[in-house]
Amino acid sequence: MPDQNQVYNNARPRQRLEVVQNVAERIVHSVSQVIVGKRNEVRMTVLGLISQGHILIEDIPGVGKTMMAKALAKSIGCSFSRIQFTPDMLPSDVTGVSLFNQATRQFEFRAGPIMAQIVLADEINRATPKTQAALLEAMEEKQITVDGVTYALDQPFLLLATQNPIEYEGTFPLPEAQLDRFIMRIQLGYPTPHEEMSILTSQQYEHPLANVLQVVSVEELIAAQNATRQVYVSEYVKQYIIALVSASRQHPDVYLGSSPRGSLALFRCAQTRAAMAGRDAVEPDDVKALAEATLAHRIIVGPAARIRDISARTIVQDILNATPVPGGSALGMRP
Repeated sequence: MPDQNQVYNNARPRQRLEVVQNVAERIVHSVSQVIVGKRNEVRMTVLGLISQGHILIEDIPGVGKTMMAKALAKSIGCSFSRIQFTPDMLPSDVTGVSLFNQATRQFEFRAGPIMAQIVLADEINRATPKTQAALLEAMEEKQITVDGVTYALDQPFLLLATQNPIEYEGTFPLPEAQLDRFIMRIQLGYPTPHEEMSILTSQQYEHPLANVLQVVSVEELIAAQNATRQVYVSEYVKQYIIALVSASRQHPDVYLGSSPRGSLALFRCAQTRAAMAGRDAVEPDDVKALAEATLAHRIIVGPAARIRDISARTIVQDILNATPVPGGSALGMRP
């Protein structure tokens, strides 16, 4: 019986898009049973997963960040680990450590919590910069190095990091190098009174997480990730992405604009958004819808603008309003 990758390789483009749609909708439906009323945020998280990126969830405690990560891991049948970051953590507490075995007279590697497929880095900004740096290699190269030995991480690999945007006492702001490795930053926000009533009702007897089942296989998820790379992006849309990122570097209120990794993040996420919508080509609306989530956290606002309470999100909206959108030829002619 052929595996999912063989099925993907033999499928026509339309069938490949259906793979992405089917996988995405099943995961979104499953996670939405736990995270009530946040279907758009859940879709953004799944979009980041299929885009093979990492996600920073910046929000207050108690809105479901941890539950989302756990529900996502259970829905795709992946291993899950949670790292509760604290100021006294060491890099070895994240990556693992080599211990000497008296019986064998050899060093043995004891894997750390980073050696899982879905990793929740809870309150990541409470760790020291040295401990935060232990994540950089894992996020970019999908591997870790301990005592000169490199260990590959299992695929798929997703780091979901959370931080509280209100409480800064005892925290260490994430450096630009680490923020740049997150494909997007999202917020969950408070539920509406009606949604909060549904949360109370659903958890009266047991937590909905207990009933979450695996809805897609790891092979199906990897096939969906590969399929998004086949979504066509015209030269006009590529130029639009570059124009937005370039404008972030030239904006008068910006101290440091988005990096080329931001262009690639917007490019990859736009491909996935188009595929999840059943389209085989990226449209300018895909880029506009994802610009804030993929670019805002890569922008450092200038000191004068911060005094005027101007945020990176406001700057992204200014850039979107000022940058011309490609017209009817945006889709171009497919090769």
